[in-house]
Amino acid sequence: MSEVAPWARSVFAITLFVEDLDECKRFYREVFGLPLDGGDEVSVAFKVGELLINLLQVTEAPELIDPAPVGGAEAGRRFQLTVPVDDVDTLYAELSGRGVKFLNGPMDRPWGIRTAAFADPAGHVWEIAK
Repeated sequence: MSEVAPWARSVFAITLFVEDLDECKRFYREVFGLPLDGGDEVSVAFKVGELLINLLQVTEAPELIDPAPVGGAEAGRRFQLTVPVDDVDTLYAELSGRGVKFLNGPMDRPWGIRTAAFADPAGHVWEIAK
C-alpha cells in the first residue's frame, strides 16, 4: 500500500451548489447554529471545526467546474455528509421541533451505529450518527 500524498491528508473546504442562497444561509445558521465565516452576494461560508462549508449560488458553479456540467437538485443525491453526535434521538427530536424534515431515522444500522438523515433546502443530505 502506498503512502497518502501529502496534499491529500485533509480537506479544507467543501462547496455546495445551492439554488436559493438566502434560504440555505438561514438553514445552516438555524439548524447547525453556525456563525458566518465570510461571503458575498453569491456565496456564504461557515466553519465546522477546521472544515469550511461554502454555499455557492448554483449560477456561479460553472466558473468553478467547467467544462463539467452542473447537476440540478432533481438529479438525485450522490453523497452524504455525516456528523458525529452524542445522542441521535435527542438531536432528532430537537431538530424536528425546529421544522427539519428527516429522510429517515432514527434507526440502528446493521454495521453498529444509530443514524438519522435530513436534507438542506438545496437537497444536500446530512446524517447524524452515534
